[in-house]
Amino acid sequence: MSTHDEIKQKMIIAGKILVAEGQDDFTRGHISFRLPDNPGLFFMKAHSIGLDEITMENILTIDLEGNVVAGNAKRHSEVYIHSEIFKVRPDVHCVLHTHPTYSTAFSATGRPIRAYSQGGAMFKNDLGTYTDTINLIRDHDMGRGVAKSLGPHRATMLKNHGAVVVGASIEETIISVIMLEEACKIQMIVEAAGDPAGEFSPEDVKVLQHNISRPEQFIVNFDYLARRVMRGGK
Repeated sequence: MSTHDEIKQKMIIAGKILVAEGQDDFTRGHISFRLPDNPGLFFMKAHSIGLDEITMENILTIDLEGNVVAGNAKRHSEVYIHSEIFKVRPDVHCVLHTHPTYSTAFSATGRPIRAYSQGGAMFKNDLGTYTDTINLIRDHDMGRGVAKSLGPHRATMLKNHGAVVVGASIEETIISVIMLEEACKIQMIVEAAGDPAGEFSPEDVKVLQHNISRPEQFIVNFDYLARRVMRGGK
């Protein structure tokens, strides 16, 4: 079990990776992680800072009603995305909301994700859609709507707004959102080219889903991206 400081340090690195991968949108976007020793609380990035500006001091501790219980920074108004998902998904330990370009554009199409890439295969039949509003998710009811659209899935698209991705670990969540963005990008290119060939069989896709969704795969790829940002690469 990671200590609180270790979790916060990983959140700091995750924020830098997200910015390096084009997941930032000014100071918008937020990441949270459920406390392993107190599942009724979670750490969350503060308002008014970029994802790459997360520090040990500006990570808040918040309860499942969205109340700040530790920390002095301003809380994100969309905290209810996180709190309401944590309430109904005990398997989820990390929640992330960002506004990536291709995922947001793809969310506006209303199309299902296709297995046109490894990322597409990973999210096929594992992606919800929230269509209630384009507005910010600023109350419990709206948060419950996002949680409902997520259901048992790995992610949900907020139509014309962005993506919400969840995972059992920070590593899984960060790699998943990057793969979702790439899947949306590739699918839009394929469909723009016109007359796409058929997908591989559901059985074949399911095998790939299993192979690329192992915890060790997420850790290996997260650690690589962490090394890259720490040495000043993209």
